[in-house]
Amino acid sequence: MGSTADCSEEKAIESVMAGRYIEMEQEGEKQPTNSRISSLLWHGGSAYDAWFSCASNQVAQVLLTLPYSFSQLGMLSGVLFQLFYGLMGSWTAYLISILYVEYRTRKEREKVDFRNHVIQWFEVLDGLLGKHWRNVGLAFNCTFLLFGSVIQLIACASNIYYINDKLDKRTWTYIFGACCATTVFIPSFRNYRIWSFLGLLMTTYTAWYLAVAALLHGQVEGVKHSGPKKMVLYFTGATNILYTFGGHAVTVEIMHAMWKPQKFKAIYLLATGYVLTLTLPSAASVYWAFGDELLERSNALALLPRTRYRDAAVVLMLIHQFITFGFACTPLYFVWEKAIGLHDCRSLCKRAAARLPVVIPIWFLAIIFPFFGPINSAVGALLVSFTVYIIPAAAHMLTFRSAHARENAVEPPPRYFGGWIGLYTINAFIVGWVVVVGFGFGGWASLTNFIHQIDTFGLFTKCYQCPRPPLPLLNSTPSLAPSSNHNSTQFIFSPAPSPAYFAAPHGH
Repeated sequence: MGSTADCSEEKAIESVMAGRYIEMEQEGEKQPTNSRISSLLWHGGSAYDAWFSCASNQVAQVLLTLPYSFSQLGMLSGVLFQLFYGLMGSWTAYLISILYVEYRTRKEREKVDFRNHVIQWFEVLDGLLGKHWRNVGLAFNCTFLLFGSVIQLIACASNIYYINDKLDKRTWTYIFGACCATTVFIPSFRNYRIWSFLGLLMTTYTAWYLAVAALLHGQVEGVKHSGPKKMVLYFTGATNILYTFGGHAVTVEIMHAMWKPQKFKAIYLLATGYVLTLTLPSAASVYWAFGDELLERSNALALLPRTRYRDAAVVLMLIHQFITFGFACTPLYFVWEKAIGLHDCRSLCKRAAARLPVVIPIWFLAIIFPFFGPINSAVGALLVSFTVYIIPAAAHMLTFRSAHARENAVEPPPRYFGGWIGLYTINAFIVGWVVVVGFGFGGWASLTNFIHQIDTFGLFTKCYQCPRPPLPLLNSTPSLAPSSNHNSTQFIFSPAPSPAYFAAPHGH
């Protein structure tokens, strides 16, 4: 009995010590030696910083496409899917935090020091499940973050066009690609303190601007709310919402930036709760005002009249997209640094120079696929479904599949979840649902829509969904002279079909 009690006490002490992340707390205690301004703006590692990072990163440009998703789904389904996927995303973020704690605890027992090393999701999978899971996690996570960064560049070009159309969207993509490349100078997520705070303020303004402006505008004449009209539209819209609440591909990096990562468990749920107060009113109001017109305009700003308030929303969203680009790209920077052996380098300039090659493919892909809106759904179905839903749930079940692993778990499931049986039931449901609805139906619908965009506008399109310039008055004799527009060179005698010809869902 004495030995059993001693073992239990030793295990409890070991778990508590491992959960404290001593080296991180010691590092956090050093912060007062920095100047007050530097600490206020630059050095963040508190639970509040993590909350701002999660909330700011979770909703950015996708806020502008959610009314479009409502037009595909209908009002009721749009609201229900936001609530459902918000809870599901919070659950899998919780699972990721549990797996991080488990991995970190085991490594700390081996006396591993992480002060000069940022733990990433693929390393957690490697330490708990082996190299095959590491490779799968690395492939999905990096690809998702790559296209997440691409989406931010596309959104920048799409938004700025509404206040300055003297340049086409492709040119704006070149410009903002260069601007976003400056994120190579931000060392880690701990240094996003002021940016996360400002980013959330900007998103909050834009969300409430959309809601208030739509209500003041009122319903357009003959407004129709016919969604859902087609199955392909329905699952495309649902997958965009899946993407919205699947922003926790950077959860591990945010946790690692905290002085006390064990406090993270409920942070993502609280962040999601706040985000819902932004996404539900804005999407519902804009859909109420414009209805089916949103099927031809994936960016909600395109339908609102230009005012100084709308211009302010555009500018603020541009700044926030720059911040979100950094959020998505920073884990890629870490992976690249580890691959070339510079991750523990203390020189910021050397690390920044080494990171630049990561930005080039992002820039290139944003120019190839400038389809603002449809690309969200495609990324959601093919990448987010696995990266932040299926893999975390499956990894958690496999990590604790043995009785020994469950008995020695650092963070056992709370009783109100139904213990291990309840936890496994929830995880199995998530895997099944996302495989069938998210990846299966969502993948089919999103790819169908994406291919239609390519067929309609082509790759490398110069100005996606830009208004066509008015055609000159013609004589009665048809002219075969080419007429230039933003997307292609067409003959007036045989104009190209409009995007609506290929069914409403392509209107992004």
